[in-house]
Amino acid sequence: MIEDVKPTAVPTSQPAAETTPTAGAARARRGKKKRLVIRGQAHILATYNNTVVTLADQTGNVLVTCSAGQVGFKGPKKSTPYAAGIVVRTALERVRDYGLKEVEVLVKGVGVGREAAVRALYANGLNLVSIKDVTPAPHNGCRPPRPRRV
Repeated sequence: MIEDVKPTAVPTSQPAAETTPTAGAARARRGKKKRLVIRGQAHILATYNNTVVTLADQTGNVLVTCSAGQVGFKGPKKSTPYAAGIVVRTALERVRDYGLKEVEVLVKGVGVGREAAVRALYANGLNLVSIKDVTPAPHNGCRPPRPRRV
């Protein structure tokens, strides 16, 4: 009876291509370091057509910006309260590396996503320090456009 014997791998004196864990880690660390921001600002722009949420540090340097169109809503769905909640949740996922805990909320605009965005900030675990309405109001400046006739 003849048995098939397969040769086993014989160790060679030269090691295989050497991969050090530090070489890959050095390449991964080259990106911009994320700083720790505990307290910041949340700017909410709620227009009739869209909702935009911008998270910044105390001096106003932008950390993350997210809008309803960027999240995937199209057309009239961008200006809904549901879209505003999804926008806030997406923005907070992106800013999680900064360690943001407290925000001052600055709301601008007259869209329906105003309240929904503020409630979503609170519901997603942020501590709201203050809420300000910074919607620009004319002091009898330019003549407003005529009302729409639908």
